[in-house]
Amino acid sequence: MFTLQRVETAAQEIKKSRFVAIAGPIADEQAARAFLAAHADPTANHNCWAWRIGQGYRFSDDGEPSGTAGKPILAAIDGQKLNSVAVLVTRRFGGILLGSGGLMRAYGGTAALCLGAAEKVELVDRQVATLACEFTDLALIKARLLNRKVAVTGETFTETGAVLTIEMRKDAVDEVLALVTDLSRGKAVVSLAN
Repeated sequence: MFTLQRVETAAQEIKKSRFVAIAGPIADEQAARAFLAAHADPTANHNCWAWRIGQGYRFSDDGEPSGTAGKPILAAIDGQKLNSVAVLVTRRFGGILLGSGGLMRAYGGTAALCLGAAEKVELVDRQVATLACEFTDLALIKARLLNRKVAVTGETFTETGAVLTIEMRKDAVDEVLALVTDLSRGKAVVSLAN
């Protein structure tokens, strides 16, 4: 699964109607609502949207015929394997009716165009842990952890060494534990957070 690096926009004109999509990363339902409120255009004929966070999702056709706007936008999100993303597509009516199929293609296509152009980042499950080690092992352990893309997010010192707060990919936990054990000759203690 992926999410978006930052807010992205795209626009297209279809039979004189202008469709503008705005997509962005969101953390939770409250952030989704705030994103939609911030980017909705009150002067547009329709502000249709969809968002997905894990198994949760919502969508709105905002006055368009049922199923012709929100569902195609959600399908564009799901089609690109995105999560924690909200997409808003505004429409300025150009005077030509598009029909149900045309609306579905227009809303879904504009959302897909926007999402396709967006820079994506992989969503990875992370594990937080504390690592207690002696001063003699500290520099080497920190250097090797950074080489393995393990983030050191906190550091406190004791009389004999340091306690590091580290964050790593969940699928790398066993590898990191083995590395720390080897580097410290079994003296460092790693405690995984729940």
